[in-house]
Amino acid sequence: MIFIFAVFLLSLLVITAIAIVRTNNLFSAVMLTSIFSLLMAANFFILDAADVALTEAAIGAGVTTVIFLCALALTADRAKPNKERRKVAYGAVGILASLMIYATFDKPPLGDPDAPVHQHVAPWYIEKTPEYMDFPNIVTAVLSSFRGYDTLGEVFVVFAACIGVLFILGVPVPGNAKPAPMQQKKGLHHHLIPQVVGRLIIPFIVLFGLYTQFHGEYGPGGGFQAGAIIATGIILYALLEGESKALQAVPRRVLMGMVIGGALLFGGVGVICMLMGGNFLDYSVLAADPVWGRQLGIIIIEAGVGMTVCGALLSIFHAFASRERAS
Repeated sequence: MIFIFAVFLLSLLVITAIAIVRTNNLFSAVMLTSIFSLLMAANFFILDAADVALTEAAIGAGVTTVIFLCALALTADRAKPNKERRKVAYGAVGILASLMIYATFDKPPLGDPDAPVHQHVAPWYIEKTPEYMDFPNIVTAVLSSFRGYDTLGEVFVVFAACIGVLFILGVPVPGNAKPAPMQQKKGLHHHLIPQVVGRLIIPFIVLFGLYTQFHGEYGPGGGFQAGAIIATGIILYALLEGESKALQAVPRRVLMGMVIGGALLFGGVGVICMLMGGNFLDYSVLAADPVWGRQLGIIIIEAGVGMTVCGALLSIFHAFASRERAS
C-alpha cells in the first residue's frame, strides 16, 4: 500500500510540475508550487526523512509561498510567454531529464541493505551516536556534531543570502519609508474566518516551533526546522494584523540581531572549544563529562541555527512586503 501511495504522490508531482510550466497565471503558478512542496513533504515522510519533510512543509509550502505572493504584488498578474526561445528551453529540459534518468540506473535500489552507504558510514553513526551523544536522533548528531563544519557553512550561507536579498531589495529607513501595501491594508481585519482561525493556531505554531527546537535530539527537528516554523507563525500574524503590527512585535533591529547573533553564536562555540583545549566544534571539552559537553554544545549551536534561519526568513519577508507595486 505504501508503494502504491508513493507512486500516486509521484504522479501528482509530475502533473503539478507540468501545470506550473503550462500556466500563464502567476497566482495559479504560486499556488501550484505550494501544492508541489506539500507533495514533496509527503514523499519525504514516506521515505522516513521527517526532518527534511518538516523543513519542506514550513519553508517550501509556507514561507516561500508568502514571499512569492509578496513578489507577485509588485508585478503583473500574467506571464508574458516568449515563443522564440521555447524550442531551446524544451531541448535543454529534455537533455537534463535524460541525464538524470540515466544517472538513476547506477543507483542501488531503495532500501537496499547492501548499498555502500549502509556498509561503511551508516553503521559507524548508528554505533557511535549513543556512545558519544547519548540521544537517539542520529540525524541531529550527524548535522550538529559529526558534520558540524558543513552545518556552520550552511548557516553562513543563509546569513549571506539574507544580506544579499536586503541589499537588492533595499530596507526602508524607519523615518522616511512610505507605507507598504500590507501596512495600508492593515492585514485581514475584514475577513472573519482567517482572523479567528489564525489567532487560534498562531500560538500553537510558535509552541510547536519551540518544541522542535529543544526536542531535536530526541525526535525530528532542530534549528533549521524550528526557525522556519516560528517564522511561519510570525508571518501569519503579519498577514492577519498587518506588517506594522508584526514589526512592532519583532522589530527589524531584533531580526538583524538574530541573523548576526545566531551565526556568531555557532562560530563562537567553536572558538570557545579551542580556547578550552579542544578542536574547533569539539563540544566534549565544554563540560567535565564529554557526553554532557557534546549535548550542551549541540543545544547551543542549534539555538544559533534557529535564530539565524528565523531572522533571515522574516527579514526577507519584510523586505518584499515593504516594497511598492511597480508602475
